[in-house]
Amino acid sequence: MSRAGIFLAVLAGAMAVQAQAQQATDAVAPEAASELAVTPEAFGDLEEWTRRAIAAKSDGTPVQAPDWMISAAHPLAVQAGARILDAGGSAADAMVAVQLVLGLVEPQSSGLGGGAFLVWYDAQTGELTTLDARETAPMAARPTLFQDEGGTPLKFMDAVVGGRSVGTPGTPALLEAAHRRWGKSNWAGLFDDAIELADGGFAVSPRLAELVAEEGEDLQRYPETTAYFFPDGKPIVQGATLKNPAYADVLRVLRSEGAEGFYSGPVAQDIVAAVRGATDNPGMLALSDLTQYRVIERPAVCAAYREHEVCGMGPPSSGGLTVGQILGMLEGYDLAMLGAENPESWRLIADASRLAFADRERYMADSDFVPMPTKGLLEPGYLAERGKLLGGDDSLPEVSAGSPGWSHAMLWGRDEALELPSTTHISIVDAEGNALSMTTTIENGFGSRVMVRGFLLNNELTDFSFRTHDDAGYPIANALAPGKRPRSSMSPSIVLKDGKPVLVIGSPGGSRIIGYVAQSIIAYLDWGMNVQRALGAPHVLSRFGPVDLEAGTDAAGLAQALIDLGFEVNETELNSGLHAIAITPDGLEGGADPRREGIAIGG
Repeated sequence: MSRAGIFLAVLAGAMAVQAQAQQATDAVAPEAASELAVTPEAFGDLEEWTRRAIAAKSDGTPVQAPDWMISAAHPLAVQAGARILDAGGSAADAMVAVQLVLGLVEPQSSGLGGGAFLVWYDAQTGELTTLDARETAPMAARPTLFQDEGGTPLKFMDAVVGGRSVGTPGTPALLEAAHRRWGKSNWAGLFDDAIELADGGFAVSPRLAELVAEEGEDLQRYPETTAYFFPDGKPIVQGATLKNPAYADVLRVLRSEGAEGFYSGPVAQDIVAAVRGATDNPGMLALSDLTQYRVIERPAVCAAYREHEVCGMGPPSSGGLTVGQILGMLEGYDLAMLGAENPESWRLIADASRLAFADRERYMADSDFVPMPTKGLLEPGYLAERGKLLGGDDSLPEVSAGSPGWSHAMLWGRDEALELPSTTHISIVDAEGNALSMTTTIENGFGSRVMVRGFLLNNELTDFSFRTHDDAGYPIANALAPGKRPRSSMSPSIVLKDGKPVLVIGSPGGSRIIGYVAQSIIAYLDWGMNVQRALGAPHVLSRFGPVDLEAGTDAAGLAQALIDLGFEVNETELNSGLHAIAITPDGLEGGADPRREGIAIGG
């Protein structure tokens, strides 16, 4: 039986959200449920590993392993990476296999048509670095791309759907760049699982089926997208076998020609034709944009917190800076003593987040194009002064951007660019101790909705500000420019202690990613939760003012206390997709967000 066929039995009712995960736990034999500290002896049976990982997630118990670990957003992708790691491959090798499968089985979130940020810890050198594979604006694009003829910003979804929103994809270049730097396995062998699943078919997950049905008409604007997700005019359904031979063919091109086979030749020509041929909303991508695309290696940005360093992605992502700012402002407050159920803890976290987001809106953008106070935003003295603003006993009546140390005098306007939830995250630690944290995306769910050769193209350009200046006339740092990379909230992070990794973490979720990651780090470091419980803890988030409480969880019980402290409160779905690995003295512990269908596997 094929891998996809074997996996059908595990898939049914066992993935997606907490309730489905609980059903999977009930279906596991009692002895399996009591042996959640899975040992490497069980690795020979990946299906058994998967069943136990699902049960562990539901039970709040980390998956444990001595040598290597992987946590990602779909069991089939995790299995592909696990095979590579078990055969002695590196974290970079496993990431390639995982991403290629995710682009097939979770196409709404990431894939060849998108981009990514990668944080890498090298065990041999002890060095930390990052790779920026963010999409770039076409060279023909102008700052007014998302305005009508009168200069009024377009409605968000009017800008998203079609070719107009498509930036130059970065993910294929990243796969090759990471493998060249840190790979050990043969490049061609990393494609086996994804090609087999694309040719032979895979079981549609509950989450994918639900999202396709919800998307409806917006996913039926273009023929190839419609034919794939709505065969016979009806949306794909959970458990159905879905094949994608067009995607398999592109993978064969990448396998034999490397990234060049994507950025030039027939694949590139078809991408440009699809973008420009979306006649209701055509884009400006050109062949030259693809051939000129480059991955950029950048230094990580790090912030001190509780005798640790929390390191992540710098500009054009706002993730590493904003997570670091939130934690830095909280450094002077004893969250461990206050505890996770105390409204005072959440007052501090919420207002620290509001202050950090005020700086994010003002200053953060692609620093290759605009001057940015990157060092000043994380300077301990600056964060300590901002942290003093939290010293009251109720919510801050208003917040504004601070004045970090900066060698430039330009005053930026406030940016209101949207960044909606989608995306996916991969955390890996290999047997040599290398650690990889990678967040990867096509931006909005299903991206631009334009499909070519079996993969969806991103709508990343809508992460730019639709306006060039704010109401006061100040220029906006995150305004669109040719070749520029839009600001992101993706926050792939590696937490270090004494220079060595202790936590590898990240999440999807649009601009809420920052809060998901910061909260989970606090839960792990301050509140002593194991990594699985830290990821599953109820969310309490603030970005632009109101506090969002995760509906249907214990977080809702904080509503009145936070209202009494002066906050505006909303109860809403907060569907994070956190994936993390803790490196402990006793070995590796993996966790996966119970809100989604991912798992952790180790060996």
